[in-house]
Amino acid sequence: MVQVLAIVLVFGLLVFIHELGHLLLAKRAGILCREFAIGMGPKLFSFVKGETRYTLRLLPIGGFVRMAGEDPEVIEIHHGQDVGLTFDKDGKVTHIILTNIRNHPEATVVTVKEADLEHQLLIRGIEDGEEVSYPVHPKAVILQHNQETQIAPYDRQFGSKTVGQRAAAIFAGPLANFLLAFVLLTGLGLAYGVPVDKPIIGQTIPDQPAAQAGLKQGDKVLSVAGKPMNTWKDIVQIVSASPGKELTFVIEREGEQFSVPVTPVKEGEIGKIGVYSPTSKSPLGAAKYGAVTTYEFSKLIYQMLGKLFTGQVPVQELSGPVGIFNYTYKAAENGLVVLVQWAAALSVNLGIMNLLPLPALDGGRLVFIGIEALRGRPIDPQKEGMVHFLGFAFLMVLILVVTWNDIQRFF
Repeated sequence: MVQVLAIVLVFGLLVFIHELGHLLLAKRAGILCREFAIGMGPKLFSFVKGETRYTLRLLPIGGFVRMAGEDPEVIEIHHGQDVGLTFDKDGKVTHIILTNIRNHPEATVVTVKEADLEHQLLIRGIEDGEEVSYPVHPKAVILQHNQETQIAPYDRQFGSKTVGQRAAAIFAGPLANFLLAFVLLTGLGLAYGVPVDKPIIGQTIPDQPAAQAGLKQGDKVLSVAGKPMNTWKDIVQIVSASPGKELTFVIEREGEQFSVPVTPVKEGEIGKIGVYSPTSKSPLGAAKYGAVTTYEFSKLIYQMLGKLFTGQVPVQELSGPVGIFNYTYKAAENGLVVLVQWAAALSVNLGIMNLLPLPALDGGRLVFIGIEALRGRPIDPQKEGMVHFLGFAFLMVLILVVTWNDIQRFF
């Protein structure tokens, strides 16, 4: 049960932070964000705060921020349509009622001749046989079938913003994932200390060879099997290469030197004696550890992508949602430190994958914004939408393929 909860928390956190990055930068640019969703598919739970509906959906395979102007507005007001209007104290329309107008006796009924809710913000029509024109409040809402939808004036739409503002809103999602990895790893460094490459015994594991031989945390290892030890890596290298072989450790403790025989146990193909590396605790060291490890995760993922595209790693080796859930479950079984490290690696992975220049991903959208910046005008929205649709379809097929690979590996 704890492992299942860990999976939910890890994936929820990664998606939440990613979409929060989009949301914050979009709102900062003045874009109307209609929905902030975690998950896909049918809604499980939702609430409205300010201008945005926050939604939890059934399928835990991602999330989205629905910004005004990215998709065509789904509600249209047609010529000749009867609508009910309510006003604020300044005479501006605050509610446009499209259905069940009779249930709103306070509303003024107008037969629409023109409704411009993007640029001029006005409604012209016929009221009691006379032509009227009413200004519309920029935050007016349309009421249809008891559902309220805020209008989106052009200056609140995604497409109205500068290239830089739109690029920032898109890039903010992956950037948030890199920042999350840094924060998680820095937190580990502050809580548990940062590994240091010194020939000193860290924490020992009970009933393992090091503890049984009398080694203690803080012991300085001068030599092993006659070879001088200058770094922690030197100790790991000789112990790993000597499973089942007795090694003589020369130890310095409180100014005294003595020898201790230790026999590494065999785990897989390598030897282990049951000790952790030495650590140090400092805010600066923790921050450096967070930054360096985030960079190392990023480099490793890019190397794997390079091998994938060159055929050195077959597609069959890729893991989809099922495989990642399984690995997260195993990480949770190995304790909080391993789980947090795994979450940080996943967060970096999510950031990098979203930056790939593929349609439907953040990277693909950034490519279109970059092309617009170079040519000085946007690409036809219908053509761009078709490219993203095809890209999304390809991604869905890829997810199905790697999920099938996961199922075959497990069963």
